[in-house]
Amino acid sequence: MNNLLGISWVDSGWVPILNPGNVLDYFSERSNPFYDRTCNNEIVKMQRLTLEHLNQMVGVEYILLHAQEPILYIIRKQQRQSPAQVIPLADYYIIAGVVYQAPDLGTVINSRVLSAVHGIQSAFDEAMSYCRYHPSKGYCWHFKDQEEREKAKPKTKKKEEPSSLFQRHRVDTLLLDLRSKFPPTFYQPKPGEKPIPVEVKKEPEAPAEAVKQDEREPAAKSSTPAPASKPPPEKRARLQ
Repeated sequence: MNNLLGISWVDSGWVPILNPGNVLDYFSERSNPFYDRTCNNEIVKMQRLTLEHLNQMVGVEYILLHAQEPILYIIRKQQRQSPAQVIPLADYYIIAGVVYQAPDLGTVINSRVLSAVHGIQSAFDEAMSYCRYHPSKGYCWHFKDQEEREKAKPKTKKKEEPSSLFQRHRVDTLLLDLRSKFPPTFYQPKPGEKPIPVEVKKEPEAPAEAVKQDEREPAAKSSTPAPASKPPPEKRARLQ
């Protein structure tokens, strides 16, 4: 038997005139897939009897269980075993002329459990997609929203602290000292132009004779004899 929970049936010609008196006739249309042709209602209809004769029969029958005009009607399919004993088989509800089969309790629980399991499985799958592993760091979470938030955040520039007066003077002194020790050999008048060599002025060397004379003077000074030192006075014997 095909599952009838996922289908519906409607006959637009009956919708404007539906009422509690003719709703069972509407449900017993041949094109309705929910209607069983072997039921007692079909026998009563063929014999042109009233629905009260259903209580004296045994078998499958359809009754109007509830009516809320003009939009809602509930029809029950049941197995009659005696005038006072029936077994419900299925319920059908008609909303605005559209017929649906009401699901049983087992089907409702099964559907809810499957929906919950599917949602939990989807959550685990999505969580696993954000899991990352690094040999040195281990497991961590990496979310796409986190990257978008970091990109959206305005980058704040760090404020550079101004240098003090002591630092500026000290740096200028060091630069001047380095420039005097290592003068530039090239300079560039403008950016992009060819560097021009700088002529370094060499100090004139002293003549060789003057250097030799300077070397002789300390030698002559060292060769002059130093004045002789006086001997200590002689000790005389005291007269007694």
